[in-house]
Amino acid sequence: PPADLLPAQARRATPYLYTPQEIAALMHATTILRGSHVQATYRTLIGLLAATGMRIGEAISLDRDDFDAGIGMLTIRHGKFDKARALPLHPSTVAALDDYLCRDDRPRPSGMLSLLISSRGKRMRYTTVQPIFHKLLHHCGIAPRSAACRPRIHDLRHSFAVSTIVDDYRSGNPGSRLAILSTYLGHADPGATYWYLSSAPELLGLAGERLERHLRGDA
Repeated sequence: PPADLLPAQARRATPYLYTPQEIAALMHATTILRGSHVQATYRTLIGLLAATGMRIGEAISLDRDDFDAGIGMLTIRHGKFDKARALPLHPSTVAALDDYLCRDDRPRPSGMLSLLISSRGKRMRYTTVQPIFHKLLHHCGIAPRSAACRPRIHDLRHSFAVSTIVDDYRSGNPGSRLAILSTYLGHADPGATYWYLSSAPELLGLAGERLERHLRGDA
């Protein structure tokens, strides 16, 4: 048949939305890893991804100077499309990062600028992070919900985006943070942010309730 008769379309994986309990379990599961510093590094990494929604590549590219505890800010200098952005942090995230950097067991090789470092004092690699994250998933019993919905480390970003808008719905002002969220996530096009919010049962349920109230004249 002609090539344009049945054009192939790229299909994205269905996001796996982590619950707060699952995120807490993953952070606690780091105790199965060898070495107190390795445990702290992965606990900090998972917490940072869940609290900021940054990309894994952005997190492992952070340098110590990118974190300013005084003003509670992280600066992403190696974002997608080489666009830098500043991320205000929750005080609990600032405290966690500060504690991690001040640990006595932190390797201190000369010239190492990375914020998150391996037990050998080197910058973390995605090829190392990925299998360890899968090990933690298995330990926690976090399994795929379907063939198309498998838990990935990138889905911590999806979970952050959805929980932010869920908070908006519950506050009665849905969409008020969408432009801010798009900028915070580092999206050049707000349309990319809408993708992160698709296929989320939590959002569909809240939107349905809001529509019913509108039809009844309650809102």
